[in-house]
Amino acid sequence: MKHFSRWEFLKSTGAAVLGSALPLSMVKVAFGAKGSGEAFHFGYISDAHIQHLKGADFVRNWDRGLIRAVQEANLLTPKPDFFFFGGDLAQLGTKEEIDHGLEIMSKLHGKVHYVMGEHDYYLDLGEHWEMKLGPQHYSFDHKGVHFVVLNSILTHDKWTHRPWPTPMDRMKAMARLDNPDGSPFLVGEKQRAWLKKDLEKIDKNVPIVVCSHSPLQKIFAGWNFWTDDAEQIQALLKPFKKVTVIYGHVHQIQYQQIGNISLHAVMATAWPWPYPKSYTQVKNALPVLTVPMNRADPFFERDATGWQFIDWKTGHAAMHYQLPNNKDRTVAFNRKTGRPEDTKYQNVKTRIPPQDHF
Repeated sequence: MKHFSRWEFLKSTGAAVLGSALPLSMVKVAFGAKGSGEAFHFGYISDAHIQHLKGADFVRNWDRGLIRAVQEANLLTPKPDFFFFGGDLAQLGTKEEIDHGLEIMSKLHGKVHYVMGEHDYYLDLGEHWEMKLGPQHYSFDHKGVHFVVLNSILTHDKWTHRPWPTPMDRMKAMARLDNPDGSPFLVGEKQRAWLKKDLEKIDKNVPIVVCSHSPLQKIFAGWNFWTDDAEQIQALLKPFKKVTVIYGHVHQIQYQQIGNISLHAVMATAWPWPYPKSYTQVKNALPVLTVPMNRADPFFERDATGWQFIDWKTGHAAMHYQLPNNKDRTVAFNRKTGRPEDTKYQNVKTRIPPQDHF
């Protein structure tokens, strides 16, 4: 793949002046239902992890990541029809964090659809979030495409309602990636029943886009890169010809094809997570198509954060990742193999070996 200069990339995508490290996804959708004939764009920002310190003080770096995304998103041309925020607006789910994050997001010029993350939920079980933003799951139609937003970070009632010393103890237990006292994520029976009913009304030729926080697949249970009822959700999506799942949570590039479902992760505005297998010797199930990126300096807070221009002209996502202090990458659907592939690093012989940091 040709390595675009910043200006060459902006010219090729028709975007306005953007920073090369913009941590959002710009999505072009040109695969609406037959007869709709309308292409459109939407933006995707995720995983801000706004963290309150005391008084009016918040962690500056996490603030700046979200502020920059909002500022640069407002310069996009053409203007997106709407945006998504992909979850984990807050770090510990406090009113101060959610309100501060929403204040930053309020500067975004356009409608925003919100996805709930576990960091937004487990302090008060979504009470403040719902008061501010409405339902935790919902769907809508836009120019021939059916969008579904799921709350994929629920878990078993027995764990959620155990006698925790305080709600913050529950929040911190779920917030840790490697906590053995945590619990696997679920979409849950009630929400699956709602999804089944919602999809029954949709023609099987209509493209489906599902936005969840956790991946609707099983990648690595130790870090909750995992949704326990993922196969049941996939079964509900199987009858549709074109399904795309977009998720946050993992703070890294991931992509996978499961039957008719293309799954793509978006990056965070806060910080990158290392790939699980570069951090632990515990058995993992990273998707075969996930290629570790070379992180030259794991302590550089903007390394492996970035933004994507997602092009769906062909009806399949082509993710153009623009990465500061890293090599730009494109993950595009290969019609010959029937799956998304990293156009530069798919060949094992051309990959840069990942560094291990223990």
